[in-house]
Amino acid sequence: MQSSDGQGAPHQACGGTDMNEPRVIKKYPNRRLYDTVESRYITLGDIRRLVLDKVEFVVVDKKSQEDITRSILLQVISEQEHEGEPLMSQDFLAQVIRAYGGTMQNMVGDYLEQSLKLFMAQQAQLRDRVRSMVGIDPMSTMTNLAHDNFQRWRQMQEAFFQSMVAGGGGASRSTTSRDEEPK
Repeated sequence: MQSSDGQGAPHQACGGTDMNEPRVIKKYPNRRLYDTVESRYITLGDIRRLVLDKVEFVVVDKKSQEDITRSILLQVISEQEHEGEPLMSQDFLAQVIRAYGGTMQNMVGDYLEQSLKLFMAQQAQLRDRVRSMVGIDPMSTMTNLAHDNFQRWRQMQEAFFQSMVAGGGGASRSTTSRDEEPK
């Protein structure tokens, strides 16, 4: 069931079963997120996976019915920045903060968004060019190479440990046979 906002945009009335409507995630007062499509509680990691899988969703505060999607996405970014190698430098973050409230705030946001979209499009074009010239996708090739190397390393490690176990048992047998007196 859907309603309109007067501009023709559909609103989600419940669960998100229509493919054209975004999935609804409800945020409860206990700060837990509930996916109405999968009927389960989810984490910020699950939200990140939805973004990576390009699943459209909206996060709604259960109590106020306010759309808090941006706030949740900022939490995902914050969590990502704390894990591993950060994407944004401290200087960049300080400059973003300085852009708030100024006369150019909207322009800065639009510029950053368009710049990132252009960067991603150029990366896709580069991958496509390399694929057309070389006949392979460089990203999948690197991923496959890393996976193959890891599998080889695991096989070598397993073979090494098996030989240690077998060698250890074999050494004790040969010691025993040497200690026995001939008959």
